[in-house]
Amino acid sequence: MITLNRPDAYNALTETMTAELTQAFRNVAGASDIRCVVVTGAGKAFCAGEDLQGVTDDTDYAALLRARYHPMMEALKKVPQPVVAAVNGVAAGAGLSLALACDFRLAHKKSSFVSAFMNIGLVPDFGMMYTLPRLVGYAKALEITVLGQPSDGKKAMELGLITEWVEMDEWESGIEVFCEKLASLPTTAISLIKRYMMDAMNEPLDGLLEKEAEAQRVAGESADHKEGVRAFVEKRKPFFKGK
Repeated sequence: MITLNRPDAYNALTETMTAELTQAFRNVAGASDIRCVVVTGAGKAFCAGEDLQGVTDDTDYAALLRARYHPMMEALKKVPQPVVAAVNGVAAGAGLSLALACDFRLAHKKSSFVSAFMNIGLVPDFGMMYTLPRLVGYAKALEITVLGQPSDGKKAMELGLITEWVEMDEWESGIEVFCEKLASLPTTAISLIKRYMMDAMNEPLDGLLEKEAEAQRVAGESADHKEGVRAFVEKRKPFFKGK
């Protein structure tokens, strides 16, 4: 589990935090024994976005994004394991972008999702203009980013922003159950789906079909595939090892 740990500042992101997050994503990407990754926040918030205490009138936001957020997004997207955002409170600005960049999102009644960029005269960043319309469609993404109305957990569920609703008194166990389910699946196949499904949104069919064929070759050579076939023939539940 990766925990953003500045609860007194609603886990607002600093230069140190983005560097540590980037390194954490790189570390888990290279750990074959990790089958699922959870990102959450300490205290009452998931992440309030960039810490505005660290910006000035002279801040070059393009340079800031290129130096800090772009490497973090690149590292996150290279994580082959499923990444789950456990949104335990407000996810605002770049904090919402972080949650949207994860593969799955869990929420409860105190979760809150808000773009927030419009409130300070900025545009959505950290990939939000890429991920959000792919989740909810162009029109709704425009509403969320321009009008800036926050969505609670229930509303976010209706919009398609989150994967699963978890009751407050079952939050920790709910995360565990969801992640255990992901961890029990064939990891190689998940990593291939993650890699190519996003490509499919921006690529002609013929190019995607070739990538699909190559991905199926790799998956077909995995131990998990062989176990899946054996389990099917033997009429039992498969036991995948992520190999």
